[in-house]
Amino acid sequence: MKKITSVKETLRLFPDTTDEITNNVFSTERIVKAPSIDLPDFLKPNTRLKMDGLKLLSHLPKESVPVAFLDPQYRGVLDRMNYGNEGKSREKRRCSLMQMPEELIAEFIRSIDSVLIPSGHLFLWMDKFHLCQGFKTWFDDTQLDVVDLIVWNKDRFGMGYRSRRVSEYCVVLQKHPRRAKEVWKIHNIRDVWLERTKTKEHPHQKPVGLQGELIAAVSNEGDYIIDPAAGSFSVMEAALSKNRNFIGCDLEG
Repeated sequence: MKKITSVKETLRLFPDTTDEITNNVFSTERIVKAPSIDLPDFLKPNTRLKMDGLKLLSHLPKESVPVAFLDPQYRGVLDRMNYGNEGKSREKRRCSLMQMPEELIAEFIRSIDSVLIPSGHLFLWMDKFHLCQGFKTWFDDTQLDVVDLIVWNKDRFGMGYRSRRVSEYCVVLQKHPRRAKEVWKIHNIRDVWLERTKTKEHPHQKPVGLQGELIAAVSNEGDYIIDPAAGSFSVMEAALSKNRNFIGCDLEG
């Protein structure tokens, strides 16, 4: 039997499949474009800004950016495991961070929702506790829906009374209208991503490689990528590696 090697040949041999192929949800092209942005002088792109993330978000134009990342400073698993030596012999740097209450996380998400363009994406880093207990109330008052979940295999042993943690979770949310075709243009990103971080500069260090691929999938070169709680500024490194611009800040700078 002759092997079919192209969509064009498939349509010629099986014309009844035209609708199925042309209406496929997959696309390697991105037609969504973000508008140009006029920024105040103090919001300098591609720098490590030291400021409050909600203030930064309040100065961005509505529906102006295609991609946001948020890595909240919560310690859900750490607080509830209660080993007794947190901040002493283990997790000293993590314990020193100011923890975000869930109400504050929800406020960040609402502010991000307002600055995302239609069909824009929020990549929300999540710990195991909140993933299992539920977090939907955080975005109830927004136009955001969960559309995917990526597991980051850190290739490092973590804590655990029973199983030992080696993973973190990236929840993918999309602003309405929810769609993939002609919005998400890279389709070889695995939902379990193996990447060991080069250094441990920050207790919330995240994988530059994965974040770079996600940025490339749902934005265009020159677009602005935002992170209002930037921590180690790994998102800035990822954005610059993909020829995007970055706007982000952290209370510690």
